[in-house]
Amino acid sequence: MHTAISAKLINIAAAALTGAALLFGSGAAHAANKIVARVSLSQQIMEVSVDGRPTFAWKVSTGDRAHVTPTGSFKPTRMHEMWYSKKYDNAPMPHSVFFSGGYAVHATYAIKRLGQPASHGCVRLHPDNAADFYQLVETFGATNTSIVIVK
Repeated sequence: MHTAISAKLINIAAAALTGAALLFGSGAAHAANKIVARVSLSQQIMEVSVDGRPTFAWKVSTGDRAHVTPTGSFKPTRMHEMWYSKKYDNAPMPHSVFFSGGYAVHATYAIKRLGQPASHGCVRLHPDNAADFYQLVETFGATNTSIVIVK
């Protein structure tokens, strides 16, 4: 497990350094260090690209039949390493990246439900993946991050 986490962090750092080299190494005004997290509601997958390069693809759980996950393009509005839902009985929301009101990308302990709609509208990830995404957003910044949710 430690090796897998280290490899992920090395990939994140390499992507950051490559983006910084592109930004500062050339005379062109290159938009480096951009993260796009594309969530497909129909496929229940979140694909993360760094500077246009596919970097991660993770299973998610989004809103179930009674709860909608909003579609569109969003920027992170706030982040919490640990948050407890005020609306849903203090449910834990580790590594929360909020993008629209009370909607966030965050970790879930219900990992067996990943890959199928199961949430109250948030985008749920495996705890390891949520920690990686949180670190990416923290490293690259909310202004350089887009969360795009499509049907």
